[in-house]
Amino acid sequence: MISSPRPCFAARLAVIVLPLLAAWGADPASAEPTFLSKQYPRCTACHYSESGGGLLTPYGRSLSREEISTFGRQGAGLDPQAPAGEEGAFFGLVGNDSPLQLGIDFRPSHVRVKTAGRPQRNRTFPMVLDLQAAWRRDRWTAYGTVGAQPRSAGGGMVSYEHWVAYRATDSVSVRGGRFLAAYGVRFADHTSFTRERLDLAQDDQIYGIEVDVSTDRTLLQVSAGPGRAESLLAATREGAWTSTGRFQFDLGTRTVLVGSAIHRGAAGTAPSRTGGGLSFGYAPAAWLTTWTHADVQYQELRTSSRSYIVANQTSVEALRGLWLRVSPQVRWTDTDPRGEIRRMVYGLDFYPRTHWHINVSYYRDHLPFNGQREQTLLAQLHLYL
Repeated sequence: MISSPRPCFAARLAVIVLPLLAAWGADPASAEPTFLSKQYPRCTACHYSESGGGLLTPYGRSLSREEISTFGRQGAGLDPQAPAGEEGAFFGLVGNDSPLQLGIDFRPSHVRVKTAGRPQRNRTFPMVLDLQAAWRRDRWTAYGTVGAQPRSAGGGMVSYEHWVAYRATDSVSVRGGRFLAAYGVRFADHTSFTRERLDLAQDDQIYGIEVDVSTDRTLLQVSAGPGRAESLLAATREGAWTSTGRFQFDLGTRTVLVGSAIHRGAAGTAPSRTGGGLSFGYAPAAWLTTWTHADVQYQELRTSSRSYIVANQTSVEALRGLWLRVSPQVRWTDTDPRGEIRRMVYGLDFYPRTHWHINVSYYRDHLPFNGQREQTLLAQLHLYL
């Protein structure tokens, strides 16, 4: 296959500092109702909409899966000269058009490299192996996962996501079960402040109902439920009523604006909390994308307690299918200086084709109040059968 020459890497980096000078796409984004697409990260389950779109790809929800690891549509197809095609080289068990879709997430390491001072809370993922399955028939879609917990978490098998969705019309769908409530932007490192500090992190699904309304350029997701799934199953008093709302507007084919809100009621000794966020995604070129998210959360305490989060993630496709990303993040509160955390995340995402990809993230956390520094390494392997 012959592809056209690509600009040098230095020229691409120059575009990073001049993104606002690039022209916005004039055509509306197409809401591709692809589910468990074989080249999207696991965020599919979090931001999936049966009525179309909602996948937080590096380009919003405007491009098809063939474009995520190329510099555009040119060269995205399979090489007809290849014996079995590039897609069939790895795990081509289930066809793209099959009603059944299967996937495997394997997290071989989430290791703290170095911690000075007293230890922080454990950030190890609850599962080391996660099997995914989705079945679509007519207007119905069923999705579920099952995984093995590490021994430190008690071992055994557990399902963190399982739900059923129904597409009532071409633009309206409803799903019920256990899922991650849509809120803001879920960066590729899976532990960004944008969700972690809102108790909407990697293992914090809720039991509830979600309604999605989608058009070519907008997506509205509203969910409500009796609280965190783990709290309900454990019969604790922390399962507060939770409701979220997320509205995504595609300003252009490569420009996306997202507004989010969350309210979690009081439960036990935990006060009620209300939060809101605004996210902006921009991809001036097929090999460059950036997301910026700002968030504020309010807790009903005796004294005013507000926490603020500002985060950015910029990704550059240095080589075909090889994305390099950097994500500065900061969190602080208005009443407690001990709550300030400054984080830098450096990552590498490898999307060779459509049946597997690898994510590696390296964190450097700094707590200015006591000077403590912490480093963490996360590696994940995703296989789509």
